Amino acid sequence: MSVINKNNSDQANNRLAIKLFGIVIVMVGLAYASVPLYDLFCRVTGFGGTPQISENENLFITDQNISVRLDANSNGLNWDFYPEQNVHTIKIGENRVINYFAKNLSDKDITGTALFNVTPEQAGQYFTKIECFCFHDLKLSPSEEIKLPVSFYIDPEITNDEFLKDLSEVTLSYTFFRNDDK
Repeated sequence: MSVINKNNSDQANNRLAIKLFGIVIVMVGLAYASVPLYDLFCRVTGFGGTPQISENENLFITDQNISVRLDANSNGLNWDFYPEQNVHTIKIGENRVINYFAKNLSDKDITGTALFNVTPEQAGQYFTKIECFCFHDLKLSPSEEIKLPVSFYIDPEITNDEFLKDLSEVTLSYTFFRNDDK
């Protein structure tokens, strides 16, 4: 009788070990998938001030102006990174191209990647970028300077948003981070 109980106990332990191992595998998979899934979620919903990216340039342009303030930061890079102009006043729905500039101040090649954000966060879903330099590795040689254009518009639907219809200013902020992966 004790041999049968031992066999049953061994089988139960093996089943439990397999289940626990399966849970660990699922958790590791979810950990690796969480960043791309969160990025996809933010792009689709505009959550966290993530601008929408669009190819549709044929929108209604309103008579309402909005100021777009530009912010530039370089985190861990010896770069001079700045907008050509700090504030742009545009019509809602108007496609605008603005420029940032980056210059490598060091004596070595440096690769950086820019991330962006829009504030207030709720306006991110209406801030639609058509073209930008974000999420791409940018390698600058010593003393190299580059112009970085951004094409965008504010979706006229923002005027129908109860919380944002009277919004007068949006901030587009870019931060370059060092990317030593290459």
